[in-house]
Amino acid sequence: MVRKLRKRALVSAGAAAAVVLGVTGCGTSTSNSASNNTTNTKNSTTTATTTGPVNPEGVIDYALPPQTDLNWFLPIFNAANDSLYNAQIVDQMYIPMLVLNNDYSINWQDSIAKNITYNKQGTVYHIFLNPKWKWSNGQPVTSKDVLFTWNVIKAASASNAPSPWPFVGVGTGDIPNGVASVVANGPYEVTITLKQPTNQQWFIYNGIIQLTPLPASYMDVKSNITDEIKYLGANATNMMFDKVVDGPFKPLLAKDKQEWVIVPNPSYAGHKPQVSKIVFQYEGSNEAEFAALRSGQINVGYLDQSQLGSESALTSMGDTVTPEYTFGIFWIEMNMYKGAPNASVFDQLPVRQALQMAIDRETIVKDIYKGFAVPLYGPIPPQPATKFYDPAVNGLYSFNLAKAKQLLESAGWHMKNGVMTNAQGKKLNLTMMYVTGSESTQQEAELVQQDFGQIGVKVTLKGEPFSQFISITSDPSNHSWDLALGSGWGYNGPGFYPSGEGLFNTGAPSGTGFSDPKEDQLINATHQPYATTAETMKVFDQYEMYTAKVLPFLWTVNPATLVVVAPHVQGVLQHLNAADGLPEMQYWYVTK
Repeated sequence: MVRKLRKRALVSAGAAAAVVLGVTGCGTSTSNSASNNTTNTKNSTTTATTTGPVNPEGVIDYALPPQTDLNWFLPIFNAANDSLYNAQIVDQMYIPMLVLNNDYSINWQDSIAKNITYNKQGTVYHIFLNPKWKWSNGQPVTSKDVLFTWNVIKAASASNAPSPWPFVGVGTGDIPNGVASVVANGPYEVTITLKQPTNQQWFIYNGIIQLTPLPASYMDVKSNITDEIKYLGANATNMMFDKVVDGPFKPLLAKDKQEWVIVPNPSYAGHKPQVSKIVFQYEGSNEAEFAALRSGQINVGYLDQSQLGSESALTSMGDTVTPEYTFGIFWIEMNMYKGAPNASVFDQLPVRQALQMAIDRETIVKDIYKGFAVPLYGPIPPQPATKFYDPAVNGLYSFNLAKAKQLLESAGWHMKNGVMTNAQGKKLNLTMMYVTGSESTQQEAELVQQDFGQIGVKVTLKGEPFSQFISITSDPSNHSWDLALGSGWGYNGPGFYPSGEGLFNTGAPSGTGFSDPKEDQLINATHQPYATTAETMKVFDQYEMYTAKVLPFLWTVNPATLVVVAPHVQGVLQHLNAADGLPEMQYWYVTK
């Protein structure tokens, strides 16, 4: 699947099958284990795995989704390159400020921070850094690095920030405009003071979590911050720029549209990697990736749902095929950016409602994803199960072509030569972009095209590789598209607390131009501190229901990732992190 990472948020729909992230449920530990018993049910297809002594010379060959380039290698992202796939490799080289467990508690052992305290009002936060972490040049990770990150984020968030900025997380977690000050209280303590009280969990999970330290001693080389962010932006697309890192791996080799290779970082103070290298492999298509799995060229990959029925070619060799669901949502985007040719059309709620009712989510689940997907009815997925999902949204805008057509007619549209046309002669003649490389995504696009045609909405399909797709949809000046299918959002970048800012509010950096004052009000309400959890969730449910109804995006389905792991590779399924959606590759290993 593709998701559009807002920081790590973006993911592609057809590649959902290709993303090693998410789990079937939220557990209470840091790992999610698949059964080692042979099973074959609708929600699980696995075979027995092998165990044995670790092979320190072992190599993990990891398949990227089809036609997916890695093109950004700093933990501070811009919109055009904010994809999960970039974040997967970045996360191996830079330790996040906060790492989350599957139950959304903080994993202090693997985080830069060892503790965070805050006042009752939610205005002052003290971050205590763990002194065990060191950069690969031998220097400690300190408050100086955190302040450098903060200054880069502030400058890169400005509306006039030089290309390739602005920072994609601007506005999320009150970063940066809600912050009054960030100061160091010594080498291992940072104090953040906010301009107004906030929900403490919201600010920690959506604000503080963005402050992944950058190595100031290596990267802070310019005399002013504007030149500094130009320098970082110019080098962010070069993986070999990352010569000083603090994560479990460091870069070795990068070949565009071929492979990206990382090797263990000897200076890493956490769990030491037990492989000689991990190779992120570019794949031209699902078919090419499947052939590489069969030949052993790939030992951690995926199965597209369109390939179900052929998995015995893999399981007969001992490979496991395991469905995993990410805590994320998938959609069809509508180009509502100012100046887009059909922005005024999508601004009309009856049009959005009609389009939503013309999406046959049940058929997409049953026939395209072979049951390995769940319908979405709003901004929170029903699977994996979390406290944030409100079942009251179930069934909103169910598939009904007759009612969808009536809605358009009641809003002033009428059929003319097979296309809905309004009194001003405007026709519902739309271009829908979709992510190429996955047969499932193409089939979904074709089904939507067919059903939209039944209500008088003529759709022309236009395929684009994932990297180009997110570059286009994140550019407000690009008017080459009206609808875009094949992307979604995982709640794992800026925005772990899934309250919608940065996605659905006015000016959202990962939105596509949608604006609604009530939506802004409800999102902002979730950020306030409340006396009880019940009060907090009541406000959250109000936001969720309104967002589900007002349709800032058109909801589709949440497909499972069908993770394929070779029998001699261990630790993959046990270390898929449900909370942040990013694999913990330092725990992967190959047996002899």
